[in-house]
Amino acid sequence: MSVGRQASQWAREPGHTGRVIRLRQICLVARDRDAVVDDLCAVFGLRVGYNDPHIHRLGLHNAVIPVGDQFLEVVAPITDNTTAERYLAKRDGDGGYMLIFQTDDFGAHRARVDEMGIRIVADYGAPGFIDMQLHPADTGGTFVEIDEQTPPGDWHPAGPTWRAAVDTSVAMRLGQADVGCVDPEAVSARWGRLMDLPVTIGRNCGMHKVRPVDFCVRFVPAGPRGEGLDAVDIVVRDSAEVLRRARERGLPIDDQAVTIGGVRFNTVAG
Repeated sequence: MSVGRQASQWAREPGHTGRVIRLRQICLVARDRDAVVDDLCAVFGLRVGYNDPHIHRLGLHNAVIPVGDQFLEVVAPITDNTTAERYLAKRDGDGGYMLIFQTDDFGAHRARVDEMGIRIVADYGAPGFIDMQLHPADTGGTFVEIDEQTPPGDWHPAGPTWRAAVDTSVAMRLGQADVGCVDPEAVSARWGRLMDLPVTIGRNCGMHKVRPVDFCVRFVPAGPRGEGLDAVDIVVRDSAEVLRRARERGLPIDDQAVTIGGVRFNTVAG
């Protein structure tokens, strides 16, 4: 299936009658954007698809990197007193920042946000696109953003030409994310209600999970850095090759995982 059609199919499955939500983008926050981007691209065979000039007004610069029809984004502060800078201080360095979901019914999710009393810290609209970023103190775990895009195969945050940067010769897609929480049971229940998704508990690990389309969010006990996005599974063609590349760059490796930008990327054979 072509990259241009992957995102549109999930909202048009035969018999689809209800709301659908899927993970479309994962955002990391770093002090040095370019260093983290260089590591991601070198290790996973990726290319930058877009640098959004509009976020400079927020005191940030970024890079958006396609992984199939999903995206990794790296943001970094370029002025003082930004939310990103405070988050870096809170978590003592680079790390996961935000999970960005795509829905086919933004209005229903906005109504649920209002009903649950979750604060919206930012919202934005453009032709065919609307989003809202939610306060992590209200959602628990990490920043959450919910977007709707028409047509659903496009992706406004990645710019108009992101498809030209797609390279799946090494990494193919994002698999699941681990969100550290003080109370995984309570946070998973809140996310499940927010996204109108069931919460399951893994039989072997006891981890609470919510499952958007083709993705899983696992809620795990927070470590020394506190609540936040700690790990991401990335589906690759050859884990050994990815780890070889990481080793050449002197990056931390543990079993089948490499840490880049404060996030543990678990390689999963595709």
